[in-house]
Amino acid sequence: MDSLKSISDFYVVGINYRKTDAAIRGHFAINNDQYAALIQTAASRFPVNELFVVSTCNRTEIYGIAASANDLADVLCSQTKGDKATFMASAYIKQGKAAIEHLFHVAGGLDSQILGDYEIISQIKAAVGIAQQHNFIGLFLERLVHHTLQSSRNIRSRTKLSSGTVSVSFAAVQYIQSQIPDMSNKKILLIGTGKIGRNTCKNIITHLGTRNITLLNRTDAKAQELAAELGLGYASHDQCSAEIAAADVILVATNAQEPTIYAGQVAGHGSKLIIDLSVPYNVDAAVAELPGVQLVQVDELSKINDATLQNRMAEVPKAKAIIAEQITEFREWYLMRKNVPVIRAVKNKLEHIQNCSICGTDLPVPDQAKIQKVLNNMASKMKIQNQGGCNYIEAINDFMTRS
Repeated sequence: MDSLKSISDFYVVGINYRKTDAAIRGHFAINNDQYAALIQTAASRFPVNELFVVSTCNRTEIYGIAASANDLADVLCSQTKGDKATFMASAYIKQGKAAIEHLFHVAGGLDSQILGDYEIISQIKAAVGIAQQHNFIGLFLERLVHHTLQSSRNIRSRTKLSSGTVSVSFAAVQYIQSQIPDMSNKKILLIGTGKIGRNTCKNIITHLGTRNITLLNRTDAKAQELAAELGLGYASHDQCSAEIAAADVILVATNAQEPTIYAGQVAGHGSKLIIDLSVPYNVDAAVAELPGVQLVQVDELSKINDATLQNRMAEVPKAKAIIAEQITEFREWYLMRKNVPVIRAVKNKLEHIQNCSICGTDLPVPDQAKIQKVLNNMASKMKIQNQGGCNYIEAINDFMTRS
């Protein structure tokens, strides 16, 4: 499948932290169930058959090949709590080359709320993976994502953009450390063991030096699996209220459509630090009014300026240069892909000429080495010059001269 007719058919439509707060972003967050329904809706109701959706705490974006950006916005908002008018009031729309550059910047951590955020790349991979499962990724998007991931890997290995506080999960751990220097006797509850929860858990172990962590997930088996992997405790979902009451520090990374923690579960159970890493917020706002309870939400964590921020900002030009390299490679692939029909037609014509007795080149078997040499020369010129018809004629002349 490859529905792209022109690079200008590729769009991204989205909202992010720059113009919307987490409460609004939460109305347009897409979980896996909504994602599957969204793709089914696109297939049955809209003229869109290639897309993927990136939905994180910082952004919700739909990338795809469509007749218009409006079609992609319709697809996305068909499954969200928020309406299309609200979405479009804060949305950005990028097309063609601008959309490609945007994806590279997002994947490289240059467009993240925390500069250099390395968690975004795994979220992009997961988003594309789901779309692939539903046959919604064609040749163009597959190749584009390949170059995007390679660019991100090069940025990680060739720059220091991802040093210091470069993810929300690490920012959460850093915040805990600033508020509670001694964690030796503190009980931590982590609710939600998806990608963000898993990364947060590993950061707690590494940087806080404690394993006094209880894992809890809506699906008990997932909490049990991660607990076994990391040597931690876990509790079943029906023990949630009891675990909340017993914990000193609670981290929530559930990304449910409704709150996971309500004030009634927290009230009267002592001092607590609660960090909500979810979008939409999964801790009821009333919790913040309880005495002795400190509630920190994801946008607050993202504003932390750590000591390495200036060093990371100095790495931005290097990251942009790496992105430019990969975009150039992708562009060369795209141009050659566009030229494949012309090259194939020339090859057929050359084989016909070489078998043509009237042309004076009647041979029992076409000279494939000679034909390939002409085609290679033609392809090299077409990389530089966008003149398909002229290259076609020149290739025929070149072949006849060589003959």
